Amino acid sequence: MKKDKLFAGKTLAILSGGGDTPAINSSIEAVRNRAAMLGFKVYGVLRGWKGLLGDGDIVDLTNIPYNGIYGGTGLLSSRTNPFPSKKNKEDRSEQILHNIQRYKIDVLVTIGGDDTNGAAKKMYEKYGIPVIGFPKTIDNDLRTRTMHLYQGKKHEVVLCPGFASGAIQIKKMTAKLHTTNESHQRIMVLEVMGRDAGWLTGTAMFGGAHMALIPEVIVTKERKDFFFEKVKENYMKNPKRSLIIAVAEGVRWYNDEKKEIDMVYASSELDEYGHPRFGGISGVIASEINKKLGIEARGQISGYIPRAGKCYEYDRRLTSTLADKVVDLLLREDYGKMPVMKEIVPYCEVEEFHTTAIEMGNIGNFPLPNLYYNLNEFQFSDQYVDFLTNIIGEPYRMEFNHHFPIVIP
Repeated sequence: MKKDKLFAGKTLAILSGGGDTPAINSSIEAVRNRAAMLGFKVYGVLRGWKGLLGDGDIVDLTNIPYNGIYGGTGLLSSRTNPFPSKKNKEDRSEQILHNIQRYKIDVLVTIGGDDTNGAAKKMYEKYGIPVIGFPKTIDNDLRTRTMHLYQGKKHEVVLCPGFASGAIQIKKMTAKLHTTNESHQRIMVLEVMGRDAGWLTGTAMFGGAHMALIPEVIVTKERKDFFFEKVKENYMKNPKRSLIIAVAEGVRWYNDEKKEIDMVYASSELDEYGHPRFGGISGVIASEINKKLGIEARGQISGYIPRAGKCYEYDRRLTSTLADKVVDLLLREDYGKMPVMKEIVPYCEVEEFHTTAIEMGNIGNFPLPNLYYNLNEFQFSDQYVDFLTNIIGEPYRMEFNHHFPIVIP
């Protein structure tokens, strides 16, 4: 009888890179537990790829408690790119390889988006490092090749750990904004994370947002004029004279002064993957609504709220299920892959038999499809509502339904 566990004497390391989400600790916990069960010693690499540079920055996760409900990442994060970039011309991949050998790491699991897992893919292709990618993004735009069955047809969408928890936060925040907005009969422009995709922006509709702008649809001069017409129409039709407009931080907006399509940056400084930091488009749009329509408007940035807080139930089950698929990949030594959900299913059906694994070379980014957004109404379609209902439940918002009789002297 074999007394040792299957992978006794082997070491698996986990790292997390890029922007944090509420589901990273849950992912780390789930992968750690399953790897330890198989007999692996489990290491944590601190600060993403940065923890494998220089002398390395490694901790032992094997037999310690780990709180997967607490959001963010206990392994810390950075946007370190080991390969040459505009910001850092040095190729530091050899340092990564050196430390993988030095710490005797047999398998590396990288929790991240296109940037972090893209670097992992290169390490796998260039050096043959056994890697398994694990999806992570608050924007929900990492291509997972997940299918959404709607009215008898399948459509490609995305489902990444972190999105569900972030969606619930945006839903709750939007629902709360109605009380202050209605009190002043104003327009609120709510800015939501989303550099290139509107998946997360749409979650504000579940909290009662009336209109939305997404990065996939460029706001040209003509479309901008049409947008203002719809804003005024919707505001005047609303009996409470209150309107909430959700906008993605990466919206491409026509600048009247420059006479060109512009983007609003909180900082033009690039990270090591070449990305600037967005922020402030909500204030720009609110100001123009004030000026052009004469309606009081305010900008509100959701900022890091969707990234923050606990990991909610759907994400907990999703990370656990994808970690089950990691076990399958480890047992078959099938590296260079990323576990994903094959289809969008409600909470009770998030199980390993609904998963598959895709080549890490095929991930990339996947924007919101046209069918999920209504161009003419600046709203998300019924198809998007069905997609999101599977993940976070029905739309919800508080209502103040009292109607006061008018006093006539």
